Order: sequence, then C-alpha cells, then structure tokens
Amino acid sequence: MEAVRLAESVGGNEAAKRLGVPDSSLWNWIRLHRLGKLELAAGASEPVKRSASELEAENARLRRELANTKLDLEIVKKAAAYFAKESR
Repeated sequence: MEAVRLAESVGGNEAAKRLGVPDSSLWNWIRLHRLGKLELAAGASEPVKRSASELEAENARLRRELANTKLDLEIVKKAAAYFAKESR
C-alpha cells in the first residue's frame, strides 16, 4: 500500500498529515502491513476495470464538483470578510 510506503519514507505522522487521514488509521495500516494482513484487510481483490468512457464521465463529474466547491469557498471567504469588517 502506498500510504505505508510513504510512512516508511517520511514517518507516520508526516504521512498522515500529507494524506489527510487520521494518524490512528495510518498506524493501523502500518501494523497490519507488518503482520502481513494488510492485503487481507483491504480485500486483496483485483481492481475493478472501468472503461475509458466511465472514467471520463467520473472525471467530468469530479471537475464539476470541484468547480462548485471552489465557488462555495469564494462565497464563504467573502462572507467571512464582510462579517469581520462589520464586527469592528
């Protein structure tokens, strides 16, 4: 698992921070990996093969979601600036 390799190279806490996962989750993955049980816990099945059109559709959906999230963030930033100015 890539997360475990990252943790081995930069340390568990730093890897968890970079990946945006709780430290406890990453340390559990490391423990399972050391016990040789990580693949069993992860399901160890073959990755699901998806067609190019399915991947393109998901990519388009994620781009729309990202654009909407960026717009929401801009609105929140403007509102925060407005209310910060009002509270002075």
